[in-house]
Amino acid sequence: MAGAGKRESGTRWFYSQLPVDVATGVVGTLVVLYIHELHGTVIDVGLTVTLFNAVTIPAAVLWGYVTDRFQSRRTILVLAGVSIAADLILLPVARSVPGVAAVYALFSLVSSASATPANLLIMETSRKSNWASAFAKFSMISSIGTTMSFVLGVAWSAFLPESLLVIPLATLAVVSAVLSMLMVKEPVVSFEREVMVLQRRSLQQRLLAIPLIFLRIPDLVDFKSVFRGLRSTLTMNLPLLYLSIFVFYIASGLFNTSFVPSLLERGLSASEVYLVVLLANVTQTVSFSFAGPYVERRDLRKAAVAGLVLRMVAYAAIGVIAEFGASSSYLGGTLVLYPLAGGLAYAIYYTSSNTMIFNTLGAKNQGSRLGVYSALVGVATMVGSLLSGYVSFYLGYLATFALAAGALGASALLVPAVSSAPQAGPPH
Repeated sequence: MAGAGKRESGTRWFYSQLPVDVATGVVGTLVVLYIHELHGTVIDVGLTVTLFNAVTIPAAVLWGYVTDRFQSRRTILVLAGVSIAADLILLPVARSVPGVAAVYALFSLVSSASATPANLLIMETSRKSNWASAFAKFSMISSIGTTMSFVLGVAWSAFLPESLLVIPLATLAVVSAVLSMLMVKEPVVSFEREVMVLQRRSLQQRLLAIPLIFLRIPDLVDFKSVFRGLRSTLTMNLPLLYLSIFVFYIASGLFNTSFVPSLLERGLSASEVYLVVLLANVTQTVSFSFAGPYVERRDLRKAAVAGLVLRMVAYAAIGVIAEFGASSSYLGGTLVLYPLAGGLAYAIYYTSSNTMIFNTLGAKNQGSRLGVYSALVGVATMVGSLLSGYVSFYLGYLATFALAAGALGASALLVPAVSSAPQAGPPH
């Protein structure tokens, strides 16, 4: 497949996406800071994040359809950069919480546009034997961009008004659009989205960018085919795996939605908030470099549980410090614990659980199972973020983080019953 036609073998165009990665990496934290500046509550943050997550599901469907129908990868990448820039400029103009929520929802739509065409373009412009290394390089460039974004956030918020940060971010998005126009070459042979499941690395990297892949929209029959196995101990492995992942993403939505508001309410500055998230991103990037070899040498179930337990302990500890510690101790504690939860633990769990997902994809039901998986991830994240704001507002951050930790414990209890043996499926 990869050998058909003459293709660009270079990866120079990858760097055209670095500026937009810098532009988008810090936006989620920036939005929470805006809401805090507008005297919004953690409920406002929860509803805003819930709306953002709700848009990701139809956005994934829409851009998948557009990518298949409109074969110009370069045009989509250019339009994505320009649209992101325009959306960022609107953010400080929206001087109300509903306005910020609307702009952030639009950001969810436009920022997801480039994921599918970029991943297909990697395979279309690289030899099949180089796909793994090409995806690794693209992922590393994206991680560098996100890290640079938070470095910019730390430096900018320490000396300049927060509301003006959108100026360099929007400028970088435009730079990325221009570089895409100049550096991206349309492939001679175009692939459909189904090709992404033919190679383990391509699927895992795509899921890491945005964990929503709809090769087709799942229906009720697809959900029944996945979960009917719960009736028998011989066939319950697959539905238990999906349930475990569903609970994991509820926990993530619970914790992540309220984490930055908890930092702000404990008196941390914007620069300190960016610093905490920056360290977690750096830790995650480093952790992914050895998570693969670590997981491959161990039983997938044990590796997944290890990641979940570490994340659970970190969540619970952060909740205790948020409730009883001083501002300085909360900063110090989160600088250690949050990188463990969002960096090391996430890398281990992500790698092992998504390897299990890949192993469950049969040759004939890839689209339906990925559709069910994506729908569950999207709904779980949305439910978690919606609950997070209300629980934190009425019961406090300790209750929210303890609930998230408990959900991770439940997720861990479901994992041991999941088989790590791969089923017959597509070629790697």
